Amino acid sequence: MTIPFWVGTSWKMNKTLGEAADYCAVLHDAELLRDPRLQGFVIPPFTALSEVCRALADSPVMVGAQNMHWADAGAYTGEVSPLMVRDCGADIVELGHSERRESFNETDVAINRKVKAALAKGLRPLICVGETAEERALGAAADSVLRQCRIALGGVSAEDLERVLIAYEPVWAIGEHGTPATAEDAGWMHRRLREALPTTGQGEPLPVLYGGSVNPDNCAALAALPEVAGLFIGRSAWRPEGLLRIAERALEVRRPLA
Repeated sequence: MTIPFWVGTSWKMNKTLGEAADYCAVLHDAELLRDPRLQGFVIPPFTALSEVCRALADSPVMVGAQNMHWADAGAYTGEVSPLMVRDCGADIVELGHSERRESFNETDVAINRKVKAALAKGLRPLICVGETAEERALGAAADSVLRQCRIALGGVSAEDLERVLIAYEPVWAIGEHGTPATAEDAGWMHRRLREALPTTGQGEPLPVLYGGSVNPDNCAALAALPEVAGLFIGRSAWRPEGLLRIAERALEVRRPLA
């Protein structure tokens, strides 16, 4: 069985419905994303989630939500439930992004509740973890990242682990002013994660994607790392051509064409 290399993007708080439709039209017709060696995905804001799910329904591209609450329903003004995410047609839910942790005070325990709720409703959680620049400077990068992973996965069965994705995104590498991690930096942390994380019920390692200022210049070196199971791209993929360019370069080094 071919294990696909994941390549996707979150749009964060960007794109109107019209812009989302234009983006999806390009992805829908892209033959590259039908290659079984790739698994493409896109994570729009909730306002566009239903439309993007419909636009890509008959394509191999998966669609995700950027966040959700752990409860199915209730008095949680402004929140979105796992049932609502499923009702839109999404496959994935992104959880624990550093912007959520920092700006909206999300804790490791809250993320664990969301992970278990997502799995219970048939969603695939994409759990974001990463250390700050201060933690890195103090030599606590691996400790911080592994703590986030262990709490997020607490109480998750080996069978459910088969549907979990991890995205390692060093906080210091994220955003417009982030400092891109070198392949050496990324490889070191991915190896720590491979050694420490539990395996699935099939004995497979959890897929760990790399995210944090991924761009056309560094994507090949990152994708070539054997421990990296995919790339989670930011602004370099906010145009569909950017996502496809990075996917093509990653595939060339990761799964060389015959």
